[in-house]
Amino acid sequence: MNLRRRLSYALVILLALTAASVAGYRLLGGPSVKWLDALYMAVITLAGVGYGEIVPTENHPLLRVFNIFVVLFGVALMGFVYATVTAFFVEGELSNLFWRRKMQKRIGELRKHYIVCGLGETGRHAVEELHKTRTPFVVIEGAQERIDRFQQHMGEAFGDILYILGDATDEEVLDRAGIDRAKGLIAALAEDKDNLVITVVARQKNANLRIVSRCTDIKFSERILKAGANSTVSPNRIGGLRLASEMLRPHVVSFLDLMLKEHSRTLRVEEIEVPAASPWIGRSLGELNLRGRFNLLPMAVKTAEPLPGRDSSFWVNPPDTLPLSAAMVVIVMGDVADLHRARHEAGHDIPVPAASHH
Repeated sequence: MNLRRRLSYALVILLALTAASVAGYRLLGGPSVKWLDALYMAVITLAGVGYGEIVPTENHPLLRVFNIFVVLFGVALMGFVYATVTAFFVEGELSNLFWRRKMQKRIGELRKHYIVCGLGETGRHAVEELHKTRTPFVVIEGAQERIDRFQQHMGEAFGDILYILGDATDEEVLDRAGIDRAKGLIAALAEDKDNLVITVVARQKNANLRIVSRCTDIKFSERILKAGANSTVSPNRIGGLRLASEMLRPHVVSFLDLMLKEHSRTLRVEEIEVPAASPWIGRSLGELNLRGRFNLLPMAVKTAEPLPGRDSSFWVNPPDTLPLSAAMVVIVMGDVADLHRARHEAGHDIPVPAASHH
């Protein structure tokens, strides 16, 4: 039993014993005993302060027997209450309670953030990537030990993560994580059926939410997609592709690993969507000069529909003369800090971090 529950039980029992003592002193003491005197007698008896008897018991054998039981139960109960309160302060439960409320307030201020359900072997890698790319996120995890172990492993440089302790399949827990304001959700629990439930509830809560779910059993993939997920990821399939890549193209894999693991810079292949009313609309890639101004390498452009003469909506290695339009997505490679600056210029409402030094 945790300290907060023990303290709650102790206070409830103490309140009940105090009420019973007041009633006993008032009823057994006779009409001359007032309610205030009975309350005062109950308090000094349970607290063991040793004041004189406000309600006399010398001529009331039954009242004296009642008082003996009040003293015995009161001493035992007060000892338990004092020990629990001391442990509550010493073990940091009180400060932890205030910290949780402060964290919940910070979560309530988030907008267009991402929710990661589960901090297991899959979820923790997703959290690391969101942190490295400076993306706001909230973790939902059912085991405090797993959260503590993750933060201890990542070290002080990683900082504290925003998290909610609870069951990610619970609608109320998702509400606390700001599901209605979130931009995306990663369902990374170990059981496919739990990720299916999360997908159903999350889609009902937010029709515009992007949902990506972990899925081990391929039979569950179609169910999860029908339930509202935008995409599913199979760890077994990803692992098999990685094995083949290591065999066929080891230098490419080594380059991608270096890009993900380099500490001095956070290099990523990322996307910049051109929002409506963006100053980029009508300008060509050459005019934007993403490489010269932001040190970003344009790799492809995705359009809402295939361009004339092309079968795919993706244009790999697009020409500098290509004009941009609303809803286009420019896929670039570069540092995350430079990416944020480019997104801000494109019209995204995000804070701009300091640019990295190259």
